[in-house]
Amino acid sequence: MSEHSLGEFEELVLLLVAANNKEAYGVLILENLEEKLGKKVNVSAVHVALKRMENKGFVESSYGGITNERGGRRKKYYSITSIGKKVLDQQYEVRTSIYQQIPKISFGQ
Repeated sequence: MSEHSLGEFEELVLLLVAANNKEAYGVLILENLEEKLGKKVNVSAVHVALKRMENKGFVESSYGGITNERGGRRKKYYSITSIGKKVLDQQYEVRTSIYQQIPKISFGQ
């Protein structure tokens, strides 16, 4: 496997960062995860995953402008790095190769 580790939850968060590149922020990622998974997700888990992946070099962050609607606070936006994209590509290859090993099974459907 790769020298860079990526857990299942981190992979989902990183996929959403890539899908919303440069427009991805904590709450948007949270809402997308909850929609895709069909269950509640802890916003702190999203922020911890983002911080961990930033430390690993998989994502970069930047701050948006100050807005009144956010009480003067700025959004922190995330974008995927070339290392992050490489790790996602490797994950995709591994998962796809394993999935393709599944024999054709009929369950009478």
